[in-house]
Amino acid sequence: MAGTVRARKRGDVLELLEKVELPEGKEVSVTILETPETHDLAAFDRAAGSWKGTLDVDAFLKNNAESRRRSTRPAPRL
Repeated sequence: MAGTVRARKRGDVLELLEKVELPEGKEVSVTILETPETHDLAAFDRAAGSWKGTLDVDAFLKNNAESRRRSTRPAPRL
């Protein structure tokens, strides 16, 4: 069996989070790759409000609508 299996460290033991088909006593090599956290709420809190006053929302919406109406495609040749 070869592949990647998720695990969690508990004390000095790696607890596998998935079922593994290995015979009892089988030696394996383990490579540790840290999984990034999926939710960094502290980073979200630090960024809250940091963009305030840097963007004129009304101007952005107007420019966005105008750019969508403007065609940059060449006329098709039939």
